[in-house]
Amino acid sequence: MTLFSSPEFSAHEHISFFHDAATGLRAIVAIHKVGPEGSGGGIRMWPYAREEDALTDALRLSRAMSYKFAMAGIPIGGGKSVIIGDPAKDKTDALMEAFGRAVERIGTRYICGPDVGTSSEDMIAVRRGTPDVRGLPDETGDTSPATGFGVYRAMKAAAARAFGSDELENLTVAVQGTGNVGQALLKHLAKEGARLIVADVNEEAVRSAADRYGAEVVAPDDILFQDVDIVAPCALGAVLDDETIPRLECGVVCGGANNQLAEPRHGAVLHQRNILFIPDYIANAGGAIHATRTGAAFDEEAAMAKVSAIYDTCLRVFDRSDTDGIPVAEAADRIAEEVIATW
Repeated sequence: MTLFSSPEFSAHEHISFFHDAATGLRAIVAIHKVGPEGSGGGIRMWPYAREEDALTDALRLSRAMSYKFAMAGIPIGGGKSVIIGDPAKDKTDALMEAFGRAVERIGTRYICGPDVGTSSEDMIAVRRGTPDVRGLPDETGDTSPATGFGVYRAMKAAAARAFGSDELENLTVAVQGTGNVGQALLKHLAKEGARLIVADVNEEAVRSAADRYGAEVVAPDDILFQDVDIVAPCALGAVLDDETIPRLECGVVCGGANNQLAEPRHGAVLHQRNILFIPDYIANAGGAIHATRTGAAFDEEAAMAKVSAIYDTCLRVFDRSDTDGIPVAEAADRIAEEVIATW
């Protein structure tokens, strides 16, 4: 396993590796930056085939969290945790509590929360090990509705840029992944009258989405390559690469999945194909925005207004892209890095 020589290492400030023999915990916590108010990011649990894959995920996701918070105007650096294991078989309350104790030992304030493979209920056990956890059932709970709404707002901004109007009625959108975020997005798209095409490896979930939102179902291997206006990746990342990008038949890519680009250079490849790509750390920031606005004075309306402003963030990035003459993905990175440099 390499760290400093990894292509995903980006001046990360702190990497921790944890093992707990009693529970079988094997975890990596990556902190990309510590901002004025600490760092934050979710706990992902996944049966990684190799330890190198787990480290790569932690490095990429934590960096994306820094950019996500920076673009949202939240002075929190990016962090991410990955637990190696199958959440359906290996996850226990004892393991999650052991993870909380591990976070408490880091010494740098890292605020964690639910992510792929973990839930708001799991955070109850994590809280027994550390107070630095958010997303519990009695707080914001499931942030998927906020994430889906944020993707929807980014999609409207993208439509305005690519098609001359932010109205999604009569546009065709292909949604890859009908989990919680995908279904939250579909709800808004269906309400506005978009034509919907969906796919998911979970046949029950995709059929439920199709029945609920009047969507057409296609095979998971075909969803990205539909002749549509917008493709929305809302499953796992790295789906945009040298093999898939030439096969895209859309004008916009805007979805909720993290790290959709297999490599940063693929943002320029999409630009060369005249496909507008909304960086995922902008489009899917709604959940993170919502989760940071917790506490006794939590105001749901104010939190969702902040999520809605993702639309304006996209417009700001489009302006920078035009001014600097660079792809949208690169313009977003530049803005984020300028914000981070002030922390």
